[in-house]
Amino acid sequence: MSRLAKRPIAIPPKTEVTVSGGIVAIKGPKGSLQKPLHRLVSVEVGQEGVQVSQKGESIQARALVGTYASHVRNMLLGVNAGFSKKLLVEGVGFKWEVQGRTLALSLGFSHPVKMAIPEGLTVTAEKNTLMIAGFDKEVVGQFAADVRAHKKPEPYKGKGIRYEGEVVRRKQGKKAA
Repeated sequence: MSRLAKRPIAIPPKTEVTVSGGIVAIKGPKGSLQKPLHRLVSVEVGQEGVQVSQKGESIQARALVGTYASHVRNMLLGVNAGFSKKLLVEGVGFKWEVQGRTLALSLGFSHPVKMAIPEGLTVTAEKNTLMIAGFDKEVVGQFAADVRAHKKPEPYKGKGIRYEGEVVRRKQGKKAA
């Protein structure tokens, strides 16, 4: 059994956790999240917190217990504190701006790339930084990955979109003759 799932997960104040019909619903100050449960995992809400346990002794059940414990922990943290990702853009002429619920990216292509911002996310664009914030960790991370995928950082000049703190190993270019 996973070490993450052995101890109950504490429920912060002003947070409700309900389990019904194979769905875990968590409601907090920032919003509410739902996650369907796998048939091999059970979740109980008790006095000391949320307890995630396995329904069988299969290898898959043991693997899923820790995964679902992390999901519940992330959901509890998200509806109380929220998550954020910061992206940096580097390159001549590369820029971004938020226009209502769309993000317009100018990345050196012949056309501007427009992306719809998912519900529940707050996106703010400054000169070279883009801050993505929300209460669902999966949505925040997926949107940040989708934005980064349009122009990954390249190793020769370092141009492109990168996460804050991401280190891109630089390569040496061609030698002059």
